[in-house]
Formats: sequence, C-alpha cells, structure tokens
Amino acid sequence: MSQLLRKPDNKIIAEGVTLVHEVTKENSELVYVGFKILDLEPHAVYKETLTDLELCIVALTGKITVTDGQESYKEIGTRHSVFERIPTDSVYISHNKSLKITANTKARVALCYAPSDQELPTKFIKASDNGIENRGKYNNKRLVHNILPDSNPSANSLLVVEVITETANWSSYPPHKHDQDNLPEESFLEESYYHEINPQQGFIFQRVYTDDRSLDETMAVENGDMVLVPKGYHPVGVPDGYTSYYLNVMAGPTRIWKFNNDKDHEWIIHRP
Repeated sequence: MSQLLRKPDNKIIAEGVTLVHEVTKENSELVYVGFKILDLEPHAVYKETLTDLELCIVALTGKITVTDGQESYKEIGTRHSVFERIPTDSVYISHNKSLKITANTKARVALCYAPSDQELPTKFIKASDNGIENRGKYNNKRLVHNILPDSNPSANSLLVVEVITETANWSSYPPHKHDQDNLPEESFLEESYYHEINPQQGFIFQRVYTDDRSLDETMAVENGDMVLVPKGYHPVGVPDGYTSYYLNVMAGPTRIWKFNNDKDHEWIIHRP
C-alpha cells in the first residue's frame, strides 16, 4: 500500500476514546504536520500535555468541552455531519500547556499539530469566525471554511482549512504545490488531507506528484482515509454522485501559503 494513503486504525486508547488516525514525524515522512482523529463516546475524556507542539482542536461532529487548565469552552461544535455545509467551532492551544477534551455527545474530533517555540494565548475559534469562500468555476467548484488561515496571527506554524467539493468536481485544482522554501515565490508547507465522502460507500481520487515524477502516486481514497503530502502537486477528483469533504492541515518553516500551479494545467483558470 502507498506510504501516503492511510486507512483508519481505530485503536481504543481510553474508556470511550478511539484513536482513528495518528500521524507523527516518527511514523510518516512529515516533519511539520501532526494529526489525530478521535472518536469519543458521550462523557468520554481525552487528556494530553503539549511540549514543543501547538494544537488546533476541530469539533468535526458532535459537541465537546475543551479546557487548557485555565480557559474552558463548553459544549462547542455545530453539526451532526461535516456535509451540513456549515463551519464548526475550534480551539487553538499553544505548546507547554495541558488540555482536556470531554465529549458532551458522541463526537469526532480532529487534533492538528505543528512545531512551536513561542507560547501564544489559547483562542476559541467560533464557527462564525471562519472565513467562508466559494472557489473555482466550471467543474472546479468547492466550498471553503478557513479555520486558521495565514491571515490569522493566532498560531506559530499551523494552517487549518475545511473544503467541500461538490459531485463531479475537482479540488486542489489546477494542480498546485508549495514545497519550496523560496519566498516570495513559493513557501514550503507540508500538508495532510483527512477525507470523508457522502454517501459513505463512495471514493475519490487523489494524485500526489512532482515535476520530475520522482514522486507520482494516484490513490483511490475511501471514507475516513487520509492522504499525506510531503511535497508535490496534490489534486482531488470527485466522481459523479458523491460529495467530498476534507480537512487540511499545513505547516512549514514559514507560516505563509504561497503556492504555484502546474504550468501544464494553469491555462484552465484563464478560460473565459
């Protein structure tokens, strides 16, 4: 199996807590991006102490309470399904802090990590704080929820965004990359994609490739899978009849999203 495609692990790590995915620098090619998906039963509790990592907690579905030992945010989360097309609540917590997540209902939670060496205030990112964009035209249409964009100074490294791509459309398209630490032309940002699909029996395709094709993988991605992007272009194609959701986490040496399109395909954005 591809080293970039991750299937759910579904490991029980505490009473009522299932670790669905875990991506670390120890088990992947990614150095800057870390990620977990947790499934929590009602009243289940997850605890963690951050050292040299910052964290954005995204309440994907259900309601949770988050505390960092000083601040507490109660019953956050806005939806039963990621396909409701509304933003959700998130919490940013800096390094050197401890956190506790308590499930008020059955919940799925994303934990998005990046290296951090500057302590910042804990911040509640309300659903209403998300920037909402409709990107693309023709068959490249998608809905974007900007949870933690580079215009938001609340993090050291993390960038977090949700994207819904409608049926029979492409996303992250035309293919683009951000794998060169060469600002202002391009920034180096690793990326992870956590995917859900509606209806759940569907699949999408994601290709990850470089100009020299030293990396070139095309993956059939099913509901709940992840795709890791250490470098290269990374377009997503959604078959007819299905809708795609993905949560992106990006991080790198500089917290700027500056990308370049694949020159062979950039012409499509200039069509009338």
